[in-house]
Amino acid sequence: MSSHQIHIFISHAWAYSDHYETLSSWIFKESWSVGQASLNFQDFSVPKNDPIHNAANDTQLKNAIYNKISRSHVIIIPSGMYASYSKWIKKEIEGSKTYNKPILAVNPFGQQRKSGVVLGNANQAVGWNKKPVIDAIWNLYRG
Repeated sequence: MSSHQIHIFISHAWAYSDHYETLSSWIFKESWSVGQASLNFQDFSVPKNDPIHNAANDTQLKNAIYNKISRSHVIIIPSGMYASYSKWIKKEIEGSKTYNKPILAVNPFGQQRKSGVVLGNANQAVGWNKKPVIDAIWNLYRG
């Protein structure tokens, strides 16, 4: 059985950190495998309980976030409408494009309206279910 260490960056607005928490628990707190491949997910996100403290201004914060994105294999962005209005989620999309990282859009449970900004930049989109999220990460990681 082969093992794959996959670095994941989950974008989120801290006002909606419950989306991050749910995705994080699905991805990082369970054991996953696809066929003969064991998947070892590593969290490269910036969670609310571990923010970037050493950034003195927006440029330094952007550079710190871009550093995490550059070392990630897949960028996950919940596609709720709030993402359309978040300056930082837009910067994370720009960073994903800069470093040629695939974006997975995940539609939060029960959301009827989705962010066109996120969906328009996503390489793949899935609903709010853990198995499709994991399968999509694997597909995007493999390229």
